[in-house]
Amino acid sequence: MTEALYLKDSYLNKWDAKVVEVKDGKFIVLDQTAFYPSSGGQPHDTGTIVAKSSGEKFNVIFVGKFDGVISHEVDKAGLEIGDKVSCEIDWKRRYALMKAHTSMHLFTEVIFRESRALVTGNQLDVDKCRVDLNLERYDLEEIKSWVEKTNEVMSKDLKVSVKFLPREEAMKIPQLSKLATNNFLKNLSEVRIVNIGEFDVQADGGTHVKSTEEIGKMEFIRCDNKGKNNRRIYYRII
Repeated sequence: MTEALYLKDSYLNKWDAKVVEVKDGKFIVLDQTAFYPSSGGQPHDTGTIVAKSSGEKFNVIFVGKFDGVISHEVDKAGLEIGDKVSCEIDWKRRYALMKAHTSMHLFTEVIFRESRALVTGNQLDVDKCRVDLNLERYDLEEIKSWVEKTNEVMSKDLKVSVKFLPREEAMKIPQLSKLATNNFLKNLSEVRIVNIGEFDVQADGGTHVKSTEEIGKMEFIRCDNKGKNNRRIYYRII
C-alpha cells in the first residue's frame, strides 16, 4: 500500500519513491507519495515525476484514490515497475490550496457557532472557494459578517496541528465534523484530527498550513440562494 506522506507533513514537496504498479502506461502507483489525491473538496496536486535512471520527466496531471489506492496520471508512457523516481509538487498551487483548506475549516466553524448550519458540499480552488450550507435564514449582511469574523480569527496566529486517534476516542469529540453527513467516519479504525488552536477541531484528511497567519484574508464574492435551507457562498483568499 502507498504511504500517504501528506497526512503527516503538508509541507513536504520533494521526495524519492519507487514505482510499484503501472496501468495502461500512464497510471502510476508509487510506494510513497506526497501528491494529494482529489478528495473532500480539495483538488489533486500537480507536479513532476522524474525517472532517476534516464532523467526523463513526466508531468502529473491528475491524482485520484481508487479502492484505497493512490494513482498518479502522467502525461506520457515510459515509467516501469521498479523504477526509482524523484517527485516534486507544484508548490505554488499546493500552498494556495492549503491556505484555502484551513480557511474553510475556520469559516465553517464560525458559521456553525453563529447559526448551527452544517456543510452539504464544498469545493476549494486556487482562485475561489465554494461552500454549500443547510442554512435556514438568508441574510446577506450576516453572511458577510461571518467572513469578517473569520478574518479576525485568522489574524490571531493560531497554530495548526495534526494527530491520529482511534475511532472510538475520536468520536467522543463534540462536533467532530461540520458536514451534514459523516458517512466517511464509519469505516475508519483511526481518525486524523486537525486542530486549529483551541478554536476548531475537525476530522480531516487534507493539507493545511502551520499557522492561520499564513492564510492572508478572505474576501466575500457572492452568496447564491439555492432554495429552502440551501445557501452557496463563494469567497477567495487574498
